[in-house]
Amino acid sequence: MTERMSAQQYREAVAKPKRGNKFGAKRTVFDDITFDSKREAEVYRDLKVLERVGRISGFERQRKFELIVNGEIIGTYRADFAFIDHDQDGRFRVVDVKGVITRDFRRVRKIIKAAYNIDVEVWK
Repeated sequence: MTERMSAQQYREAVAKPKRGNKFGAKRTVFDDITFDSKREAEVYRDLKVLERVGRISGFERQRKFELIVNGEIIGTYRADFAFIDHDQDGRFRVVDVKGVITRDFRRVRKIIKAAYNIDVEVWK
């Protein structure tokens, strides 16, 4: 006698297991927000504290920048965090939390510098 399986059981049996992040980052939920890594959630928590005590303002998550080359939009970049730092004379800061700086990120960083004259900081 042969065993039969349902279509659902077959799909589950042949389904590929979900791959994790290639850099080992673990998604983390904090304040009902899902972050790409535990470190990013920690930075968010710390920046929210600084905002509450008035050391930073204009705090934004996932700030969108258009990548412009020769007057043409070639894509977009979303920075992890952007804010005005009152400890550094009101300087506008853009921060990306990264464990590994990729070649693509280096390129995007140069385009942001050329288009907006903003240095994207990398916090590890």
